[in-house]
Amino acid sequence: MENKMIESHRSFFETQKTKSIKFRKEALIRLKKEIVKSEDEISNALYQDFKKPRFESLATETQFVLSELQYVINKIDLWSKPERTSSNLVNFPSSSYIHSEPYGNVLIISPWNYPFLLSMSPLIGAITAGNTVVLKPSELTAKTSGIIAKIIKNVFEEDYVTVVEGGVKESQELLKQKWNYIFFTGSSRVGKIVYKSAAEHLTPVTLELSGKNPCIVDDTANIKLAAKRIVWGKFLNAGQTCIASDYILVHKNVKSKFIAALKENIIKSFGENIQNSKDFARICTSNHYTRLKEMLTGENVIFGGDFNDSERYISPTLVDSPSMHSKVMEDEIFGPILPILAYENELDLDKYISKYGKSLALYVFSTNKKFQKRLLNKYSFGGGVINDTVMQITNKKIPFGGVGNSGNGGYHGKHSFDLFSHKKSILKRANWLDVPLRYPPYKIPIQWVKKMKHLF
Repeated sequence: MENKMIESHRSFFETQKTKSIKFRKEALIRLKKEIVKSEDEISNALYQDFKKPRFESLATETQFVLSELQYVINKIDLWSKPERTSSNLVNFPSSSYIHSEPYGNVLIISPWNYPFLLSMSPLIGAITAGNTVVLKPSELTAKTSGIIAKIIKNVFEEDYVTVVEGGVKESQELLKQKWNYIFFTGSSRVGKIVYKSAAEHLTPVTLELSGKNPCIVDDTANIKLAAKRIVWGKFLNAGQTCIASDYILVHKNVKSKFIAALKENIIKSFGENIQNSKDFARICTSNHYTRLKEMLTGENVIFGGDFNDSERYISPTLVDSPSMHSKVMEDEIFGPILPILAYENELDLDKYISKYGKSLALYVFSTNKKFQKRLLNKYSFGGGVINDTVMQITNKKIPFGGVGNSGNGGYHGKHSFDLFSHKKSILKRANWLDVPLRYPPYKIPIQWVKKMKHLF
C-alpha cells in the first residue's frame, strides 16, 4: 500500500504542478480557509484527547498555524525568486544565482503534545517549498489526527498531500520507503530510529527533539515577574512542551523568595482546587502519566504532587533539591513537575548544565548583562530567551530547532521554506570573452599559477 501511495506522489511531483508558485499559493489559501472553518472542531478534538483548554488550543495551535499560513502566503513570491549573488574574477564575465527547488516527496512524522501545530507547521513549510507530503500524525491523539486527516482530504488532491493514520506499525512501514526528505518531531529514542532508517537511502533528515532545558534565576532577577513567566511557560499544556523549563537553577540568596513567588503564581493561575480549573490540561497518555508519577517517588515535594488516575491528572508540582541521580533529574520530564536546585556560583551551574548536553532551550532570568553574555556564549543549545520562557517560538523571523542531542535543522517562516528547499547553484557564463589560459597545452608559468588564488 505504502509503495503504491508513494509512487502516486512521485508521479504527481513529476507533473511539475508543484513547481508553480501560483499552484502552491492557492493550496495554502485553501488550507487556511479550511482551518478557519474547522477551528471549533479542532479545539473540541484537542479537549477530547487531553482536556486542552480552549485558550491554549487557539493560542498555541490553530491561531499560531493561521498566522504562519498568512505569513508564507504573503512572502512566497519573494522567497521563490532566484537569489542573485556576486561572481568571482576567474569566471568573468558571468552571473551567479541560487535557485530554490523542492526536494520532492516529503515524509512528516508529528508528535502528540501539540498535535495540530506540529503537524501543520512543517507541512506548511514543505508545501510552500513545492514538495508533495505524506503526513503521519500521532495515534495517541486520535481525535485530533482524525480532524487533521479530514482537513487535508478537503484541501489537497490525494496524490499531493496524504495523511496516514495508525500507530507504530504504520510508522515503521513508512520509514522503510525511500523519501526525498524526512521531518520528524518527537523523542530522541525514536529520532535515532528515524535517522537510521533514513541513512539506508541517504535521505536528508530534520530531527526536532528535546532535552533537559535549564532555567537560571540569579540574584539580580525580578523575582516576581520571573516566577510568573516561568509558571506560565512550565505549566502550559500541563508541562508537555518540548521547550518548557525542565529544571530551575536559582541563586541560593533568592531561593526562598522565588519558591514563594512560584507557589503564589500557581494558585493565582489555576486556583486552590487546580483539578477543577478549566485552564489546566491533562497528561496525554497512560504510559506517560505512570512514568511521571514514578518520578516523584521519594522526592521532597514542596507543592502539589496530587494525582487522579481516572483523568490522568497531575497537579503542578514543585520538587526541592532532588539528587542528580534521581528519576526526576535523569531524563527530560515533559510534564508538570518542576525541580528546583540552588546554586552559589557559575561552577555550580556548569555542574548541572554540562551534564545534560545540548538542550533545545535555555532560559536566563537576570539583569546582569555580563552574566547573560557569559552563559549564552558558553553553552550550546537550540534557542533561548533572556527574562522569559517559551516565547522564542513565536518569532517567525528566527529559526526554531535543536542542536546535537536536541535535534538538527531549524524552521518557521522563511527558515521553513529554506529547510524544505534544495539550494541549486547556477553560474551563467557569457560568450563574448574566453580567456585561453586554463586550456591545455598549459603555457602559463607555474609561479603565475601560484598567484591565481586571488582570482577565485
